[in-house]
Amino acid sequence: MVMGEIERETQVVVIGAGPGGYAAAFRAADLGREVTLIDSAPALGGECLHQGCIPSKALLTATHLQEQISAAQTMGIRVDGVSIDPAAMNQWKDGILVQLAKGLEQLAARRSIEIIHGHAIFTGSRRLRISDGGAGTLSFEQAIIATGSRPIHLPGIEIDGERIMTSREALQLRTIPERLLVIGGGYIGLELGSIYARLGSQVIVVELTEQLLPGIDRDLVQVVQQALRKHGVEIHLRTKVAGLQHQGQHVTVSLAQESGSTAALEVDHVLVAVGRRPNTDELGLEQTRVKLDARGFIQVDTQRRTVDARIYAVGDVTGEPMLAHKAAREGKVAAEVIAGEPAAFDNVTVPAVVFTDPEIALCGLSEVQARAAGYTVKVGKFPFRALGRALTLNATEGFVKVIADAEREVVLGVRMVGPNVSDLISEAVLAIEMGAQLEDLAASIHPHPTLSEALAEAAEVALERAIHIYHPRLKTR
Repeated sequence: MVMGEIERETQVVVIGAGPGGYAAAFRAADLGREVTLIDSAPALGGECLHQGCIPSKALLTATHLQEQISAAQTMGIRVDGVSIDPAAMNQWKDGILVQLAKGLEQLAARRSIEIIHGHAIFTGSRRLRISDGGAGTLSFEQAIIATGSRPIHLPGIEIDGERIMTSREALQLRTIPERLLVIGGGYIGLELGSIYARLGSQVIVVELTEQLLPGIDRDLVQVVQQALRKHGVEIHLRTKVAGLQHQGQHVTVSLAQESGSTAALEVDHVLVAVGRRPNTDELGLEQTRVKLDARGFIQVDTQRRTVDARIYAVGDVTGEPMLAHKAAREGKVAAEVIAGEPAAFDNVTVPAVVFTDPEIALCGLSEVQARAAGYTVKVGKFPFRALGRALTLNATEGFVKVIADAEREVVLGVRMVGPNVSDLISEAVLAIEMGAQLEDLAASIHPHPTLSEALAEAAEVALERAIHIYHPRLKTR
């Protein structure tokens, strides 16, 4: 210890104040533990609140509303002179972030959680050194690592935050480029690309693999891909960026396709969205017994405990899926285990949502995964175009698909693409967690007219007794 440094003690220290970190801190405090929460940022909430989930959804909502206004003429509504003020939109978005961050600070204060704004580095399995705003050392009984992740940078491409951006800079709406190249066709690239396309940019998406949103069911992706192209988004699959070169106010991009052909594009800005990496490399973990895998993720058990028995880890630092809601659940589990509660991260499924237009939501097994696991499957698929509420919303793209074990009719997975499916998927998650059968979904009365009826309708299709889809084979039964 350096002379003059402050030395503190605490029962539980949580490093990182994102969804996993603050959930762990709050739950540990509620269970009677003395808690210290450390984060290098000036406000609580982490990447999700300040540079990810919340600002992106705010901008998606605002730009979707603008698009709806433009499309309202089909409903007999005439609107003239619609315009976008990026500065005002930014101000509105930032106001949401401030409101949520202040709410977290108030919740922490009411729980008597000590907050330190600084960078924490392990100097052993029981002690941290804190630099920056909270200079000193901290000894602890248990630690929970929740430091999240950061965007991956491509080799040979320098991120300057101006012409070449990551998602963090793109969410600031500093300027609306005439032409924007998005490198990466994952959910971050498509969500941000959608925002800029609605704002008037010509968006070009380059994806290295054979489809957008790698790993997601192809029939879901096809619906989104068609919608993107309808909105003028240019898509290049099996293509990589071979080089970038600044030329005044523009960037010249060299593209190389898998087939061997090449092309050059001139764009105003480039967004690099090729994935994220865990923030585990500047924590001093080599001073502990914590083990990392080959990709830098912390290895944990179902109770989120590392090999070092006093140190736990939650959220993005522990691996895929890197989702805020998964991190929050893991944070609560770690806190409960520390408090002696019988807890474990034993959830059957973790839902995932892509906030494109239309949205994608999924949980449980896909058809391919279910068959690979040895199941004979029943599949029920119901299109939104056959649903009254979808028609009244002027949003009929997509469908709901239910995958079930053919023998026991237990629901194995649900896939959705369409309007507001981010809100519909939770019923499917509950069904899978509870081991529901197709009959449970089909016989549960869903209010009419609502989008939620699509899930019950899909279950009826799987049971071969749908009334809103005609099946000639039913006549012979």
